[in-house]
Amino acid sequence: MDIDDKTDQKDQTDQSARTLNRAARPVTGVAEDYDSLLHLIGDRRLVLIGEASHGTHEFYRERARITRRLIDDLGFTVVAVEGDWPDAYRVNRYVMGMSTDESADAALQGFRRFPTWMWRNRDVLGFVQWLRAHNDAQAVPARKVRFYGLDLYSLRSSIEAVIEYLDRVDPSEAARARERYSCFDHVGADGQAYGYSVVRQGAMPCEDEVVAQLLELRRRSELYLRRDGWVAEDEQFYAEQNARLVRDAEEYYHQMYRAEVSSWNLRDQHMAATLAGLLDHLEGQSGLAKAVVWEHNSHIGDARATSMGLRGELNVGQLVRERSAGDVTLVGFTTTSGHVTAASDWGAPVERKRVRPARPDSHEALLHAVGLPQYWLATSDAAARAVLSRPRLERAIGVIYRPETELQSHYFEADLSRQFDAVIHMDRTHALEPLERTPLWDRGEPAETYPTGL
Repeated sequence: MDIDDKTDQKDQTDQSARTLNRAARPVTGVAEDYDSLLHLIGDRRLVLIGEASHGTHEFYRERARITRRLIDDLGFTVVAVEGDWPDAYRVNRYVMGMSTDESADAALQGFRRFPTWMWRNRDVLGFVQWLRAHNDAQAVPARKVRFYGLDLYSLRSSIEAVIEYLDRVDPSEAARARERYSCFDHVGADGQAYGYSVVRQGAMPCEDEVVAQLLELRRRSELYLRRDGWVAEDEQFYAEQNARLVRDAEEYYHQMYRAEVSSWNLRDQHMAATLAGLLDHLEGQSGLAKAVVWEHNSHIGDARATSMGLRGELNVGQLVRERSAGDVTLVGFTTTSGHVTAASDWGAPVERKRVRPARPDSHEALLHAVGLPQYWLATSDAAARAVLSRPRLERAIGVIYRPETELQSHYFEADLSRQFDAVIHMDRTHALEPLERTPLWDRGEPAETYPTGL
């Protein structure tokens, strides 16, 4: 690129940044920060709030602030997260006042699977404490806010939850469930080991057994619900969802060793179906249910507006938009630089890592050029939409962050104007604080010179 081209590009970036600056709503920490966002949401019953990483304090903090406003001002009654169903349901029991856990910290101890810091962190702890206090002040159970998980990684704990439920309501059927689920015994009900054994070692799949168990639980549901009260109905729904999760997890881990896109789609289809089933269940109990969903941007932002969609991948944001057009708001987060809590490999120790400054050809770099430390934009704003509709790179940091291969590992192309209804930019961010801090996290990543050309 010659000097004139670079000059033209800088002038275009500066002009675009000025346009976005005029459309930006600063976030300054005052109660009124998100008044216009709530006006944008209006009477929609679904708000999906993303995050550009699974380890950024500001994303968790602002997401909780917005959610509290949705609960207090707009009557939202469900928080559904990118977490495992049985682990999140333990938190649900706590915030609903139905638990033997004596504290929010104890209720969050169900999140034992890597990455524990996603939900066992200071920001989530504070939100769960707030949620319990909010619910304790509600005289009518229907006005209390529930907390659920949408994910499907909990193969072993969901099997245990189904059997535990049946032990209470139907011991003879519990014995049959143990026999069906013994199909997983050779791998200790470990999902990844199961998938590997079926695809690479020729083990018999457990598909027939898990489908049979789900169908039997559904067939017997009316018998189990002869007890009075919404609590019994909620517990039966919880057990049936665990059985459905085991069925979907069996297929997911089976496909994980066959086709990457297929397993991604199975997971997001499961999460979207879980959300739909959850809303149907709660509306059957108490009328209209309104839910806020917490997941990564890659699950929340409409996949059709990204290179993910071009690869044949779909996600929760796309599926919910297709199912509930006009009744959903998608909100994404971005950052330019700072620190993040992440690991270097799956299952590796948690670290506090330095986030590289955003690439100059990215949405994040453009949003940095706006010149505000924290703000949000509505993509329905015509001027902002014209700027954000130009495809650029967008960064996604999950539970693993590899700055040395950042372009290949963490960037994808996106049209931000179609991906989200609103974008919240936190220019410089800090690492999420795990409840279990380690010497490696405390030490943090030393200052370094990043490799170039990545």
